[in-house]
Amino acid sequence: MFELEDKVALVTGAGQNVGAGIARLLAEQGAAVAVNDIRPERAADTVAAIEAAGGRAVAIGFDVTDHQAVAAGVAEVEGTLGPVDVLVNNAGNGGAEGMRPTQFRESDPASWRGPIDVNLYGVLNCSHAVINGMCERGWGRIITIASGAGLVGLNIGVSPYAAGKGGAIGFMRHLAIENARYGVTANTLAIGLMTNEDQSVTEALARQIPTKRTGVPEDIGYACVYLASPEAEWVTGQTIQINGGSVTT
Repeated sequence: MFELEDKVALVTGAGQNVGAGIARLLAEQGAAVAVNDIRPERAADTVAAIEAAGGRAVAIGFDVTDHQAVAAGVAEVEGTLGPVDVLVNNAGNGGAEGMRPTQFRESDPASWRGPIDVNLYGVLNCSHAVINGMCERGWGRIITIASGAGLVGLNIGVSPYAAGKGGAIGFMRHLAIENARYGVTANTLAIGLMTNEDQSVTEALARQIPTKRTGVPEDIGYACVYLASPEAEWVTGQTIQINGGSVTT
């Protein structure tokens, strides 16, 4: 069940953290995985981990905000592994300055573009590069990693980030409707607070989550395995929250 033999998956931002976990689990299920990261050395580390476990993977370095670079990267994947069957839009960030406790009314407009470019245009660019091929072949899976911030109001300082993630969620719903007739599904995982290197912060925040822990890459990776599988063919246009019960709508 949930076997991905003979499938090619492209995971963006997969050089570390959640993306690396997703790539590893897809490879464990038999997919050949193209590991993308804006920093090629990080992508190479994930590839090495996959190959050490007996999987097949290649590193592909491109910037998801650059439409031409994405198209060239997808062409490289297709030339090396074959047509992309599964796309996981994982690349994302809070912008060059990160997510700081600054209210939107006090923010610098120059800081808005970063999170919008990566979290929304990155999803548009990568999806655009693979969707026609998927429709022509009559099979495809597009999964976008978003955030609870794109669904409900959370903390101060995340509004541009939330705008990018919320836009991606809306886009995926419409992408699903447009392409369901061609055998292509499109779903979003709105993830909650993930474990980070600052254990003191992690532990404090974990106490506020019903499950009493923050997320780990495998939590997201297993959901991607299901959504990427043939068994998930009737699941499309959905935004699934994975957050330990901390955010509901």
